Amino acid sequence: MRKIRTLPFFLLLAVLLSLPGCLPVLVVGAGAAIGYEDRRTTGTMVEDEGIELRAGNRITERFGDKVHVNVTSYNRSVLVTGEVPDENAKAEIEKILQAVSTVRSVTSDLQVAALASYSARANDAGITGKVKARFVDVGKFNVIHVRVVTEASVVYLLGWVTEAEANSAVDVARTTGGVRKVVKVFEYCQPTDPVCAPRSKTKAEEPKKDAKK
Repeated sequence: MRKIRTLPFFLLLAVLLSLPGCLPVLVVGAGAAIGYEDRRTTGTMVEDEGIELRAGNRITERFGDKVHVNVTSYNRSVLVTGEVPDENAKAEIEKILQAVSTVRSVTSDLQVAALASYSARANDAGITGKVKARFVDVGKFNVIHVRVVTEASVVYLLGWVTEAEANSAVDVARTTGGVRKVVKVFEYCQPTDPVCAPRSKTKAEEPKKDAKK
């Protein structure tokens, strides 16, 4: 009989937090669960993934390894970061993004600079991981509601959040080691709006009372 190997919890959590898609429930111990529900519709999440794929492919086809560009789409609003050789390349990449049919808006923070080294990119990935882990530790908001992108030690925060959630996310990010600056690319909603209203716990999520002895 084959044995089924399971990932350690911390590794499983890191994998799950790196996924942009919808994660309905993450089990975190005996009888406990955290609801991880994306505020975007399934259709919008698919569109976001399609935007990133199409835009990334078009940029690669045009510039190859002459640029280092990261495209992040949330609710069809696009953030583009990275390094380009000149202003012409920057303008052309922004036009490529705006030409993607489903894109609502483009926020560009492309820098005319030498391409980031692999060690710098690894450092950025490490900062992203630390920020996400601290989001979990603080526990003031659902971590799936805030996406984290790091470029040249600058942390960009995206998501569909309340003002309180945004403030908490910014406070955590700016106090994380290695972060040079935090840039908000949020869309805002009120706690009373259906999309951002606190979700009621199901019976399965409610803490179980100790049985009387």
